[in-house]
Formats: sequence, structure tokens, C-alpha cells
Amino acid sequence: PLLPLETESVDNLVDSDDEEPTPRQSISREAMCRLNEMRINNQLCDAKIITEDSCFNVHRNIISACSDYFRTLFITTLNPENVTSTSVIGIASTEKMEVIIRYAYLRDINGIMDSNVVGILFISDYFGIHGLINYCIDFIIKHLSSENCVLFWLMSRYRSIPRLMEKSRGYIVENFIHVAVDCKDLLELDIDDFYGIVNDEMLNVKEENVVWECVLRWINYQPEKRKQYLCKLMQAIRLGLLTSSFFMENVKENHYVKNDQETRPIILETMRFLCDLETISVKSSEMKMPAIAVPRLPHEVIFAIGGWSEGAPQSVIETYDTRADRWVRIYHEDPSGPRSYHGTAVIGTKLYCCGGFNGHDYFNTCTRFDAVKKTWREIAPMHNRRCYVSVVSLNGLIYALGGYDGQTRQNTAERYNPRTNQWTMIAPMNFQRSDADACVMNGKIFITGGFNGQECLNTAEYYTPETNTWTLLPPMLTRRSGVSCASHRGIIFVIGGFNGLSRMNTGEKYDPDRRTWTFIKEMFHPRSNFGLEIIDDMILAVGGFNGVVTISHCECYVPEKNEWLEATDMGIVRSALTTNVMRGLLNIRDYTHQARNNLVEERRLRILGLGNDPSESSLFNLNRDMSFELLVGIGAEGADSGSELEE
Repeated sequence: PLLPLETESVDNLVDSDDEEPTPRQSISREAMCRLNEMRINNQLCDAKIITEDSCFNVHRNIISACSDYFRTLFITTLNPENVTSTSVIGIASTEKMEVIIRYAYLRDINGIMDSNVVGILFISDYFGIHGLINYCIDFIIKHLSSENCVLFWLMSRYRSIPRLMEKSRGYIVENFIHVAVDCKDLLELDIDDFYGIVNDEMLNVKEENVVWECVLRWINYQPEKRKQYLCKLMQAIRLGLLTSSFFMENVKENHYVKNDQETRPIILETMRFLCDLETISVKSSEMKMPAIAVPRLPHEVIFAIGGWSEGAPQSVIETYDTRADRWVRIYHEDPSGPRSYHGTAVIGTKLYCCGGFNGHDYFNTCTRFDAVKKTWREIAPMHNRRCYVSVVSLNGLIYALGGYDGQTRQNTAERYNPRTNQWTMIAPMNFQRSDADACVMNGKIFITGGFNGQECLNTAEYYTPETNTWTLLPPMLTRRSGVSCASHRGIIFVIGGFNGLSRMNTGEKYDPDRRTWTFIKEMFHPRSNFGLEIIDDMILAVGGFNGVVTISHCECYVPEKNEWLEATDMGIVRSALTTNVMRGLLNIRDYTHQARNNLVEERRLRILGLGNDPSESSLFNLNRDMSFELLVGIGAEGADSGSELEE
């Protein structure tokens, strides 16, 4: 067994798939175990580390190799004496010091746990043990929660630990809905820190009433001292995104607001904006969007890749900005050419595109898009050509299931490892499937429906990677080819598709505990060969073929209410596309709607027939209860026949 060298952090222990894997330098664990035994038995030790209640015998060369502090102490030329012992003041924990010394010898981190990780981090920082510092930071990041994130943010800022400070601050912003309720430390923040959080454009809230209610809790924690900051905090809330009823009943009539004259201009501005929305259809002059109504940035975006449109395959890329309810054209298309009926999956900030069809050839080729660098790279081809392939990612690996090679429908499946750039065949499915769809839940891969060359299928099965086996599920209620499926909160949702006679708008869901399928509410639009993704706790259906034309229509399913909402249409009509959610992009701005302060004017121009936005939506309705349809567009009919190769 080999141990990583001191300079390696946890992040570096996983080979990067950016370039060819580089050999990892390492040291022999057997040799280090022998040295550690010698330390314990005080054999050949040449130094002592003395704490307040313990003494540790060590080898100077071993302890100096991983610690800036001890290296300087033992070998500096400024000290004329041959230092063989040192007293460390302020360290009273024998347990923590033993963990640190064991790490120096064995790179062993088993002793790190919730109760001691902060203390070990501080001591490691004092001694300059960079590898252990990284381990401790990674441990804390992994265990961040809505209850402790604010405390770790403040601690890391005080101790000047930039990576932990960035991650904990990001956790607060991304999980603000839970942090606002669970974290008592949030109420302890001073005005500058609290304002900085609620004003952050990356604050991850679907509805601004969450921010307003949090502001009230913060003020109520010390009302006499903090009510003076109400006006400042109200400027951080997107009041124009509240429903009119919530604003009138909970904000305008709030006793702090009514007793604070400084808030009156903000209240009047918001009321004027909400009134303008109601009369937007008769406005003849340009409408300005105030800062209180500019939507925040999303934490995740949907990528729509390729597809079939206007009788030809496409290479178009669009991303969906949920906060602005807008599709954005991305001009970084795959240089290898257009694809339709392909499969895609995401690992981190990289999107893998597998197989497909370009109107002439059935592909086994695969490419990868780096959303941070905005570059495409060809990767190893699959063993088989696969059009109508189902592709998912699980535990850092890509799975390609079934498909059509131009002659036969397949039951074969294969798995790609980005670290080795190799595909490996796995156990075949129980059925031949092309034009099926797959999703991941609870560490297993579920695949539903499809076409076997003779009939549309109502069968479903799941793959268990640990045993390399496929297990059949109870049959679905309807045969579905060109179907889409997604997992959400422990339930498999299977929607749309072709039953052999017509395109469907029906959907059904599978409960693994009860092993039963039940119907859900129908979509507004029948469709097959469309995209389906989970975003903002809703299921978004994108594009497809309705049996007559290819469509760009999008709609969202809300499981809690069992209802569908219209969303903004894509920029072009297309079917046979793929959609994937990508999170954690540092350059998220590059994939969002840029003119965020011009959304109202876009809406007005579309109503007057002067805009070029192709869609109308009620998903991003800032005033649902008063039927205001802010930031929506006029639907466009697709002109393409949307010919589906399978049928």
C-alpha cells in the first residue's frame, strides 16, 4: 500500500479527467508503519515535543518533512544549538496532538471527527501542516449544514482560511431557505454581514417572502437596536417579485414599516411597479424595471443540446435561466457537428455527449463539453453505435444503455470511466430498448419504456452497479416510446411518449416502496422525444414532437400540487434533444439572461407585437394571484414536421 505525499490534498486524490492521468507520487506505508512503531517505542527518536500534559518522542526528519513550524525550528541556521526538544504552549489535548503526529507518520486521518476537527485544524494551521489542514477543511465542508454554516463562515474569516470561508459562505447563500429557519447564528450577525447575505444576487430563493420573513426574525431578535436598519434591509429584498397580496398584507401593513417614514419611498415605488404590471398591455412608453424587481441569479441552469428541427439535426445549445424564465442561446457548439437522438449526462461542470444520429450516420463517437472553459473535446468512442440511446451518470461514471445501431435495437449497455477514458461493457438489459429513457435514484439506474423493433414497451427495470444485475419492475400503465423519465424525492416520474398510435400528454409515477404505478395530471401538450429535468423542485418538460409538428413549448410539473404550469418556450423548435441540469458553475452569469433589468420592457414589446421573444409563460409570474403575467411572451408554432426516425 502507498501513501500520498504531504502536498496532496483530498481533491488531488481523484485523478483529473482534464488531461491524461498523471502518476501519483507516494511513499511506502509499510516503511512508515515501522517508523511509527519505532516512535512509540522511543527507538532512534532524536527530539521531544512537550505539551501541557504530555511528551511525545519523534524523529526530527519525519516531523519536519510535513510541518513548516518544526522544519524551521529544527534546521534553521538562526539557532546555533542542536534543538532536540520543544515545548508547545497552549495545547492541552493529548488526543489532538497524537492525531497530528500519527498523520505526520502515516497520513492517517481516522482520528478526525466532528468533536475534534476544529481543534486539529487550528493546531495544524499553527504548525503549518498543509496536508492535514486540507483534510480538516474538506471534512468540515462535507459536514456543513444549515445549522453550522454561519458559525464556520465567521470562524474561517477570523482565522483567515479562504477556502473554508468561500465554501461556507456559498453554502449559506445556496441553502438560504433552510438556513433562515434552522440557523440561530444567522440572527447573531451584525447589520453588515446580514445585509450582505440577503442582498446577494446569488441568494437561492424562489420566492422573496422567505427573505422578508428572515429580515423580520433578525429585527425581532433585538428590535429596539435593529429596527433602525429596516429601510436598508428592504432595499435588499426584491419586493417587486412578491405577490401583490403578500406585499399589501405582510409588508405594507407591517407595524415596523408603518412606523418608519424612511421606508415610504420604497413602499410607493413597489406599489407603482405592481400597478404598472396590471396595466402593462396599455403602456405606450418604455417601462423601466426597478432594482427591487430584478431577479437574482440561479444556482443551476438547464442545458438543451442538439436535436432535430426543420428536417435536419441541430447543434444548437440553449440554457434555461429559471429566475428570469428565459432561454439563452450559447454560441459554443460542438465542432464535431450536429447530433439528434443522442444521450447526454453531467459530471461536475462537464457535459458528456454520446452517440446519436446526424441524418446519415449512427454514432458511437462521444464528446465532452467543459462549461467552465467552454471547450469541446473528443473522448473514447463507445463499443457500439447507439442512436436513441439512454445516458446517465452515477458515482462519477457514464452509462450508455440500449439504442439503435442502424440495424437492430439493442439490450447491451456500457460504462465510461473519465479517469481512464475507457468504455467497459456491463450486463445486458432484460429487453431490447431504443427510444427509452433512464434516470438515477438511490444508487441504481432505472430505465423505462422504449421500442424493441416491433412494439412500444411498457416494461421497466433497474441496474445495480454493485452486483452488475438488472431487475424488472412491475410494468407501466401505458406503453411508451420516445418517453422521458426523472426521479424526484424518491419517486420515478415517466411522462409523455408514443404508444404506437399517438403522442401522449399523460404521465405516471412509480413508488418503489409500494411497487405501484399511478397516473399524474396530463401535460398541456402531447409530446415525444423531449427533454425532462428536475429544477427548483419542479419537473420541466422541454420541446419534442406532438404528432404533427416539432414544438418549442416548455411546461413545469409541481408534484405537491399535481399541476402543470406553462414556462417560456425555447428559442427554436426541436425534438430528439437532450437536457441536463448543471450546478456549481463559477461562471453561471455566462449562461443566464443578461438584460435582467429589461425584462418588463421585453414583456411590453411582446404584447404590442414588437418583440422577437418566441414564447409566453406563466411560470415566472410575479403576481399570480392577480393574474399578472410578467416576463412572458407569445407562443410560436413550430413549422417542422419533426419526423421521428423510430416510427
